[in-house]
Amino acid sequence: MKFTILTIMFLAIASLSACNTFEGMGQDIKNGGQDVENAADRNK
Repeated sequence: MKFTILTIMFLAIASLSACNTFEGMGQDIKNGGQDVENAADRNK
């Protein structure tokens, strides 16, 4: 039980520190998708 709570708290803190707003989260997701697309293009 404690491990689950600590894991959830860690993930929440990490996500909040990575992007402070939903706009920031959208940018992070967009950039991640772009990286995947670029990697796919390089490995054709």
